[in-house]
Amino acid sequence: MPDTPYLIAAVAVSAAVTWALRALPFAALAPLRASGTVRYLSTRMPAGIMVILLVYCLRDLPLTEPRAIAPSAALAVTVGLHLWRRNAVLSIVGGTAVHVVLASTLFAH
Repeated sequence: MPDTPYLIAAVAVSAAVTWALRALPFAALAPLRASGTVRYLSTRMPAGIMVILLVYCLRDLPLTEPRAIAPSAALAVTVGLHLWRRNAVLSIVGGTAVHVVLASTLFAH
């Protein structure tokens, strides 16, 4: 059985490492807050991430098969809702709902 000082030292080291790992991102990001590059990326990245996600999700979709209708309709609804209402939550929920309904009813195997 380990000695008490050994256990105390192990807990202290674990606590110090945990605290350091949680504090490190805040310490590293503090100087970046005034950076022009970070401000530019904060305005451009949301759209860029959505484009990357779109390409990733639809890259293997065979457009000539009927199973492509559900994701295509969901994409159209998502884009349409976003252009109409400019509300990201409404667009995402609406597109997801259309995809789930179509995939689980009309195009279920």
